[in-house]
Amino acid sequence: MDNLTSAPPRSVWRQHDFRLLLGGRLVSQLGDSLQFLALPLLVIALTGSSTQAGVLLGLQTVVYLVFGLVAGALVDRWDRKATMIWCEIGRGLLTATIPVAAALGVLGMPQLYAVAVLNGALSTMFGAANSSALPNIVSNRDLPSALGAAGAMSNALRIVGGSVAGIAFAVSRMLPFTFNAVSFLASAASLRGIRAGFQQAQATTPASPRVLLIDIGGGLAWLWRKPVIRTLALIDAADSLRYGAGYLLIIMLARRLDASPTQVGMVFTAAGAGALLGSLLAPALTRRFPLGALSITMLWVEALAFPFYAVAPTWWLLAVVAFVESVVAPVYTVALDSYRLAVTPDALRGRVTSAIETLTTGGAAIGTMASGALIGLLGAPALTIVLAGWLTLLALVATLSKTVRTASATD
Repeated sequence: MDNLTSAPPRSVWRQHDFRLLLGGRLVSQLGDSLQFLALPLLVIALTGSSTQAGVLLGLQTVVYLVFGLVAGALVDRWDRKATMIWCEIGRGLLTATIPVAAALGVLGMPQLYAVAVLNGALSTMFGAANSSALPNIVSNRDLPSALGAAGAMSNALRIVGGSVAGIAFAVSRMLPFTFNAVSFLASAASLRGIRAGFQQAQATTPASPRVLLIDIGGGLAWLWRKPVIRTLALIDAADSLRYGAGYLLIIMLARRLDASPTQVGMVFTAAGAGALLGSLLAPALTRRFPLGALSITMLWVEALAFPFYAVAPTWWLLAVVAFVESVVAPVYTVALDSYRLAVTPDALRGRVTSAIETLTTGGAAIGTMASGALIGLLGAPALTIVLAGWLTLLALVATLSKTVRTASATD
């Protein structure tokens, strides 16, 4: 296996298959970003209920938690390229039913719930296959550059996505959904043009429920035997509790400062800009510094920066804190994902990726659900200090862990 430092990396932008993979993904992500804002607005317009809007947005997380491990096992058995193409076609057709039903005057909440659940299942499957396929598209030494480029482009979309989504919905309620449906089909066409194989071999035994349970158990057992990936995955899940709570917390802190909706948006734009910078720096830093050092540094920067959310006296200083805190996470993510993808056998990548993402998604979901009650109980500033203490504890655990301290990309 070539490791992350065995040879100088090639420019991923000159690699035909990677450009197609990333291009299709970005078009699809832009469509998703438009729909993410438009969907709750559409639900509120149809029902006047913010509760139903929240339930609908939360369905995809629920689907992932229920279906994630199964999806990982399936993409390790099925043809990943064909799976991704059919997932994109399926998501495109499902999304297209929304503007079609609206044009016919029959759009209602049952259809929107059905589309959300089915799209959630297909998105879960697509994500597991996409992460598992990347090391077969680029070499291990090019993984940091590939992951950094994907992160940078995603964060650039994150910065502009909200504004574009608002404009699109203002033009027509159905424009975001129509664009998203077309974007899925464009992504499928892009995937079809990739020449490289998406996996090294396929399983030949039928994927019965019993076989899938055995497969999932095998993936979890392999993950448990890898102390670096296991330890950092558990720390990530614990960190995700804070991340899930952070969105509502920052909004409430900004409101305490009498920030306007535009200014609140600027705070999150600053966070997106910080993440973009981190993604651009990540490939070089991943090759220069050991994984353990980057992990510990990320946690300490988060722990030391987070209390400043509580004491920032103006919205623009809140934005500065959001920018600084957001720089480090993409660097760590690229370093960890490069390591994990490089050392995980191809036949297990779907299961290992899904297991880790189920942990972190579950942590973020718990944090999101608990944040409202905790803010009401403690107040936003006090909760900020509590979460800063939680981050400090995680940083101490990582610093005292020999497994984390000695982790490197060549392990």
